[in-house]
Amino acid sequence: MLTLEHLAELVSANREAAQVQVREFSLRDHLFDFNRRRFIMGVINLSSESWYRESVCLAAEQGIRRGSMLQTQGAHLVDIGAESTLAHAARVDDAMQQSILLPVVKGLVERKVLVSVETYEPRVARACLDAGAAVINLTGTAGSEEIYQMAAAHDAGVIICYVQGNNVREVTDFDFSKDPVDLMHDYFAREIELATKCGAAKILIDPGLGFYYRNLQDSAVRVRHQMKIFLNSFRLRLLGFPVCHALPHAFEYFGDEVRSAEAFFAVLAALGKTDLFRTHEVPKIKAVLDTLSVYQDSTAS
Repeated sequence: MLTLEHLAELVSANREAAQVQVREFSLRDHLFDFNRRRFIMGVINLSSESWYRESVCLAAEQGIRRGSMLQTQGAHLVDIGAESTLAHAARVDDAMQQSILLPVVKGLVERKVLVSVETYEPRVARACLDAGAAVINLTGTAGSEEIYQMAAAHDAGVIICYVQGNNVREVTDFDFSKDPVDLMHDYFAREIELATKCGAAKILIDPGLGFYYRNLQDSAVRVRHQMKIFLNSFRLRLLGFPVCHALPHAFEYFGDEVRSAEAFFAVLAALGKTDLFRTHEVPKIKAVLDTLSVYQDSTAS
């Protein structure tokens, strides 16, 4: 059971990290002042194989409507993807991804919605940036240098996801040989160095807690790992960049209440000083963050 003593011990051992400030920047004239407040990224899944049914949109018009709705509900950014990350899902080639993504990107940009595109394919990233996407949510490593160069050229943001493998679809077992936060810190330090050399400056880092590693199929092992990373995320802010988290589901525990799982994990993520919350449940997460901020506001006064 997570207790107050666990939290006190964590902060006591990492006081410098608990106080660190991270880089702030604007995306398409929208200021992301991460040291003052938290931000929400809504989700649109354009693949029929994505299991979170409420986020699935199988036509461009439906995706554009959902993106506009998510913005109205409180999303500062909308993330769209054309390929499910489920291990058994079909791979979608570059051309098909572009045909699915581009109408939605263009439609949302026309409606002044800030768009992020989840991909690990450089050609898909380039096409979406040309269409007006403000962020590439990078879920792979093989083409990262080219994507960092594109982000710099388009003055766009990039979310660097922690992936043990070439991309989110090519992972096997998660390496627990040392503290996972230390592994992530080393990985992000290398990628940030590469990205900044390529000219990318608007960077977020994402520990990749929703990826389907084979040895994290056991629900207790996976959820314990996710909880620890959420609470320790502030240690990664020592790298100087904001932290993004995709909120998971723990459906083995939540069962029929699975749509409440992201709200639960949002509390842990907020305690760990997450800066950007990627969620399928924007109104629920906004309510959680608004409520948590009441305590902060009361202590400040």
